[in-house]
Amino acid sequence: MLQKRHPAIFDRRGDNRSPITTLTRDYPAGHVIPSHFHDRDQLVYATRGVMTVRTGHGAWIVPTHRAVWIPASIAHTITMSGTVAMRTLYLRPRFARTLPRACSVVNVPPLLRELILHACTFPVLRNTVRRQRHLTRVILDQLEIIQAVPLQLPTPIEPRALRVAEILFADPSDRRPLTQICKAAGASRRTVERLFQENVGMTFGKWRQQLRLMQAMRLLAEGAKVTHAALESGYSTPSAFINMFRKTLGTTPALYFRTDAKPK
Repeated sequence: MLQKRHPAIFDRRGDNRSPITTLTRDYPAGHVIPSHFHDRDQLVYATRGVMTVRTGHGAWIVPTHRAVWIPASIAHTITMSGTVAMRTLYLRPRFARTLPRACSVVNVPPLLRELILHACTFPVLRNTVRRQRHLTRVILDQLEIIQAVPLQLPTPIEPRALRVAEILFADPSDRRPLTQICKAAGASRRTVERLFQENVGMTFGKWRQQLRLMQAMRLLAEGAKVTHAALESGYSTPSAFINMFRKTLGTTPALYFRTDAKPK
């Protein structure tokens, strides 16, 4: 579903003098953190489970071994698929100067993963403590070289394109041709294809592929089998889903979520 508009809660985080504060939380499947924003940039990483982050501009699916970067002041919700073990770094605004001022999903290489987990054993990393100061510097070095992952689903703002998006968000497995969906939304196929390209910077076909991939990832995190997740997300065959998953994440769904199941 598209994010409903509710007043966002301001969630102040930590000591303004410290470059990094942390948060460690575990959440049950289906838990939703309501719309809120922080006075700090944040890197949200889960050692288990899949998160879906939504803002007024789109949605980001965050599988295990990836993280989402959310700059300060951006209102967002987070929905948990499967049990989620969340580890979050809150950074003083613009402390990580090379990272974008927009949300993005990023790879978390093994070294950064261990740094995040170690940092989260402290509520605050203080510059006045030598070891914590060194840890902060290494984390910053790693943040400067992380790479984004194409797991974003932008939300169109034009009313006709938005209606098409809402139809498909409600049922990602909808296999009707675009012409039929456009008719239900009160627009022509050609118009909708143009609006998606203008509004979200990708073709409608690519947008629909992203929606299906994200839905399948959520279902897998909730314990679904690969075949069920693929068909329930609108793929014609499980192999089509496996190929798209491998292209995006570099491995098969079975191997990826088998790794996810190991204790951390």
